[in-house]
Amino acid sequence: MFEGGAFAVYLNKEHGMFELHRETVNDKTLRIIPDPDPMNPRVECDTLGTMTCWHHRYNLGDKHSYRNNQELFIALADYDDEAPFDLKAIEKRALRNAIFLPLYLYDHSGLTMNTTGFSCPWDSGQVGYVFVTIDGARTEFSAKRLSSKMRERALDILRAEVDVYDAYLRGDFCGFEILGDADDVIDSCWGFSTMADCLTEARSVLAA
Repeated sequence: MFEGGAFAVYLNKEHGMFELHRETVNDKTLRIIPDPDPMNPRVECDTLGTMTCWHHRYNLGDKHSYRNNQELFIALADYDDEAPFDLKAIEKRALRNAIFLPLYLYDHSGLTMNTTGFSCPWDSGQVGYVFVTIDGARTEFSAKRLSSKMRERALDILRAEVDVYDAYLRGDFCGFEILGDADDVIDSCWGFSTMADCLTEARSVLAA
């Protein structure tokens, strides 16, 4: 057994592969295994937020052309080049025009990301932001004006997107296979960011 991301991974010696879970119901067997080719959720999924990161070693989040967070704030603030440059005023205006969360990366024997920070100062730090513009949130919720509940809902969605991306960075994506009585694969599905969701879906397929 070895620790793989959030899971305890077992080597099935009989079948020569790593499994996260196996159970048999009647003549069918369900097994959950690490996704060998996980999708990048920032590329292959529809997302509400835009994830802008800056790191000298890794390409993280969404593709963008901002050289630093100052350029990002200037863009979101609709800064007029003829106006006096005031960085604090620009940041304040940018924060009015978008809903932001900071992004922190922990880099030690693998990568993990969150919006709250890590206790180790040596291997972690802020690498960017995830945000949705106010106009983007209005479109998402079909609202002319955002209520406090809508803003909190937008933040919840951004946090959930970071959780999924974190699972991708950690290598926690998994999938399931349903095997027949001859161990032939009769059904499968991939791209789950949590084992709990994978197991729930797999059991529903197994019971069908």
